[in-house]
Amino acid sequence: MASDQQQAPSSPRDGEDAPIHIERPKGNNVKMGTMMGVFVPCLQNILGIIYYIRFSWIVGMAGIGQSLLLVAFCGSCTFLTTISLSAIATNGAMKGGGPYYLIGRALGPEVGVSIGLCFFLGNAVAGALYVLGAVETFLNAIPAAGIFRDTQTFVMVNGTNVAQPVAVTSPNLHDLQVYGIVVTIILCFIVFGGVKIINRVAPAFLVPVVFSLFCIFIGIFLARKDYPTDGITGLSLKSFRDNWSSAYQKTNNAGVPDPNGKIYWDFNALVGLFFPAVTGIMAGSNRSASLKDTQRSIPVGTLAATVSTSVLYLITVLFFGALATRDKLLTDRLLTATVAWPIPAITYLGIILSTLGAALQSLTGAPRLLAAIANDDILPVLNYFKVGDGNEPHAATLFTAFILISLALATLIYYYVSIKGKAGDWGDGFKSAYFQLALRSLRSLGASQVHPKNWYPIPLIFCRPWGKLPENVPCHPKLADFANCMKKKGRGMSMFVSILDGDYQECAEDAKVACRALSTYIEYKRCEGVAEIVVAPSMSEGFRGIVQTMGLGNLKPNIVVMRYPEIWRRENLTEIPATFVGIINDCIVANKAVVIVKGLDEWPNEYQRQYGTIDLYWIVRDGGLMLLLSQLLLTKESFESCKIQVFCIAEEDSDAEELKADVKKFLYDLRMQAEVIVVSMKSWDPQAEQQQEESVEAFASAQERIGAYLGEMKEKARLEGAPLMADGKQVVVNEQQVEKFLYTTLKLNSTILRYSRMAAVVLVSLPPPPLNHPAYFYMEYMDLLVENVPRLLIVRGYRRDVVTLFT
Repeated sequence: MASDQQQAPSSPRDGEDAPIHIERPKGNNVKMGTMMGVFVPCLQNILGIIYYIRFSWIVGMAGIGQSLLLVAFCGSCTFLTTISLSAIATNGAMKGGGPYYLIGRALGPEVGVSIGLCFFLGNAVAGALYVLGAVETFLNAIPAAGIFRDTQTFVMVNGTNVAQPVAVTSPNLHDLQVYGIVVTIILCFIVFGGVKIINRVAPAFLVPVVFSLFCIFIGIFLARKDYPTDGITGLSLKSFRDNWSSAYQKTNNAGVPDPNGKIYWDFNALVGLFFPAVTGIMAGSNRSASLKDTQRSIPVGTLAATVSTSVLYLITVLFFGALATRDKLLTDRLLTATVAWPIPAITYLGIILSTLGAALQSLTGAPRLLAAIANDDILPVLNYFKVGDGNEPHAATLFTAFILISLALATLIYYYVSIKGKAGDWGDGFKSAYFQLALRSLRSLGASQVHPKNWYPIPLIFCRPWGKLPENVPCHPKLADFANCMKKKGRGMSMFVSILDGDYQECAEDAKVACRALSTYIEYKRCEGVAEIVVAPSMSEGFRGIVQTMGLGNLKPNIVVMRYPEIWRRENLTEIPATFVGIINDCIVANKAVVIVKGLDEWPNEYQRQYGTIDLYWIVRDGGLMLLLSQLLLTKESFESCKIQVFCIAEEDSDAEELKADVKKFLYDLRMQAEVIVVSMKSWDPQAEQQQEESVEAFASAQERIGAYLGEMKEKARLEGAPLMADGKQVVVNEQQVEKFLYTTLKLNSTILRYSRMAAVVLVSLPPPPLNHPAYFYMEYMDLLVENVPRLLIVRGYRRDVVTLFT
């Protein structure tokens, strides 16, 4: 009995001397000190894969100066957090549970349990991510170790030419899962061994990491002799000066600089990328129950790990900045392996063991955190994870491992069955659920008129009219760029259509092939939309079918977008005027808005920044479509530096100031910032004011061609003894009205050239084709309107408002 208990000195209480019996803790009572209990776990969690594969790239992008600032900023955040952690840890005795114990005792059990469980799940998931990082590095270093060894294939597209599919080999998803499960099981066995085993194994993960760092720095000093010509300059003062400033730019998904890349990096983005490299400071406090002296070990060990890694990062910034050219820093992701002495494999070993060490610490800390929450007996459902004082949390460890393994195993089985398994004939419940969800959503939209607040452009993109494209380019690339400019708040759907001339039964297979090519192309252009190929005897008949049937309910297209037929006179395509006028008339009948893009070849993509103004010639009421389009353009990166100018065309005897005040009030209510300019003119008086010389020249040419065309019509009618005919139908030509149209168009073109010659883009109202006028005449009016205007959007709204004061 004497061995099981010992008598402490008695203390008087209520006048009596009472013996105090202290029971010795049962189970594994191995306790850790500051070095192995806090410093090593924190160091393993902080120093990870970002240092090896991303740090040199960060120095190349931010430059030495801002990289030092970045490390100092992120390190200061964790240092201040560590100070706060130390203050709480030294404020009285601390039991097991780490951050849960600290938060729960300071802010109450509700906050402690909620945050503690989230912290437990975060550690469990982090362990899985660390394992995947180690496995992926291993498979990249030794591709032959892959079990499945499949290749992933994708289509590379360069400019407007669609290249052949290129096979790209990368670690197979199933390989990652299989190896990940095996590694996780091994780590779990280590954790099951308890603190004693963990203390023995931890140095095996840390020592090679420290050795790899030593080899990297040795390689940096020897780099000039070993690598004189591949962008690694050795420690050079010139490289240091060249790399001091930042070089923020766009990159592709792999981080390689690319002017057409979709990711732009700046200091804030690099903070998000680098900050995980300074986290992990809770690894020591997570195992507070296993520490000999929590009040001393947690502050000293955590602060030492934080300061050590921050100093290492700061020194590395200076060395990397002086080691290589900026191009080398930005393109060699594994620069640490390139310079490592004596062989790059040492760096791969460091990456693998650093991530496995961090995974081991996560699997060690997460179960202890869960056991501490269970021991407080706040949530009865966690009673299964209770452990006695000094015992190992085996149940919590098993549960944690079951979460890293069960998810991976379920995913592996799912993908294996979906790829290798035979298709059953009993259908798929998921697809049925998706169908019902889509059907319910479509019904909820209904077919009633959409409120302007909820109105979204659904453009119908007419892909290949008026000219030929290369066979492997199914849609004009700038049409896809323009379709992206019409998205409202980044959302919207486009419908890309193309018409295949011919008989449907003969061309059905060709249409399917063309539809697949068009779908692939719009996916490459990152356009949210669908592709459709229609076979019809002619373009006019095909478009008429499309405009009547395309879409469902309120998901019908509401704007027809097409290119202006600039080539029709140059290539003498005499059938274009009738087709063009027919399409516009069909849109008017079907109540579709129309946007015609003139100067499509010069339309900027999303990375070509434009300056100047976006000029609107607001002539007729269009429901606000022109205003909406200008606002949508401003939301795009290419036009965000532009300003909007609204030109109101008024009769000469109207009150210009009153009109200007009304328009400014309307724009103010719409919260739209624009300068309003009122231009007064008479409708068709050619001598009212001085016209632009090029406009007058174009007017004279159009007048001459119309006169010649009208003369031929009259001569043909006289010879045949028939009324005037054009486009297969009888027409009535009022020559005075034709002159009026020409003069009005002259005025408008001259005004645009006078005020908007340097505009980034001009928007002008689309005049409807006059009744009983030949299509040839309308094309002459339109040509005169767009003459010498490099980039023009001709817009016609429809009988609905698309903007409101509450939009």
